[in-house]
Amino acid sequence: QVQLLESGGGLVPAGGSLRLSCAYSGRTIRPLAMAWFRQAPGQEREFVAIIGGYGRTRDYADSVKGRFTISRTGTKNTIYLQMNNLTPEDTATYYCAADQTYQAIIDNNSAYWGQGTQVTVSS
Repeated sequence: QVQLLESGGGLVPAGGSLRLSCAYSGRTIRPLAMAWFRQAPGQEREFVAIIGGYGRTRDYADSVKGRFTISRTGTKNTIYLQMNNLTPEDTATYYCAADQTYQAIIDNNSAYWGQGTQVTVSS
């Protein structure tokens, strides 16, 4: 059974930076495609960034392009989200998602989800 564990959330002033981490445990056939989503209070969950299993493919939501960077370790089971120039609009619970296929995540149909980590950006 695959499990995801996120870390790195917190409170940061506007313009600041945070780095989120997400590691998965459990046996898989190949490295999982992984992504970050976020959900602000009263809003629907939205896609933030995605990275393929071998790190060769990445994509971002327009709202975070140029500010956020998704990456993964050489062992492939941990991903990071470096968030720079944060704004209060980035305040949300950030969720890590993973799946055997990149497309499943794009289709918002990920097999695995983490519990979430809170990011709060003060103005």
